[in-house]
Amino acid sequence: MSAVGSSFDDTLAKLGISRTGAAGTPKVQTADQANALGQDSFLKLLTEQMKNQDPFDPVKNEDMVAQMATFSNVAGISEMNKTLKEVATRLDGANAAQAISYVGKTVLVEGDTAFPNTDGSLDAVLPLADPADDVQVQISDNAGNLLRTINYGAQGAGDLAINWDGKTDDGGAAPAGPYKITSSVLRNGTRVASAINVWAPVTSVSLGSDGGAPVLNLAGLGPKSLTAVRQVG
Repeated sequence: MSAVGSSFDDTLAKLGISRTGAAGTPKVQTADQANALGQDSFLKLLTEQMKNQDPFDPVKNEDMVAQMATFSNVAGISEMNKTLKEVATRLDGANAAQAISYVGKTVLVEGDTAFPNTDGSLDAVLPLADPADDVQVQISDNAGNLLRTINYGAQGAGDLAINWDGKTDDGGAAPAGPYKITSSVLRNGTRVASAINVWAPVTSVSLGSDGGAPVLNLAGLGPKSLTAVRQVG
């Protein structure tokens, strides 16, 4: 034990405070518990300090209040940390259960691979943070061959619903999906790519051996976090 630790224990012993069990029997404690100063011990130390203070230079009221406030803050922080750890553990369990419940369902997430509906049509969502002078969506097959270009014209800010009937630009039926979907917006004469949200099936969930947050494995898109999900189908 260090000299500081020994001196601290000696001081506690003189005050009748022990970090061991009754009759000197060692008490099983964690490292944090062994080095912790409880409320009762703190009050005994404070009382002893008042009894043995220099009568010509007593402890000032503000100094005593500061000591008590410091102890209160430390105790409060310790209790808060314990509570937060318990909350985090429960949230991790809830997140895992929520993630597992998504398996077999479809979720709306940002991506460029889109799966058609049973009738061959396709739905997606284009979030627009700002108004656009023109919005364009292009759908291609897996080989990159352009199947359809859809122009939506000027649009205001908000979520723009994208609906494709499964037909190519020449009116024929598109080959089976999944498809690649991209979008762009025109603002002030400049056209830039814009992220689009697509529906994708959840094939499995990875919980992680390190206790990290669960991850959804999506067909065509790979792993996505729970926070990436905008909607569940």
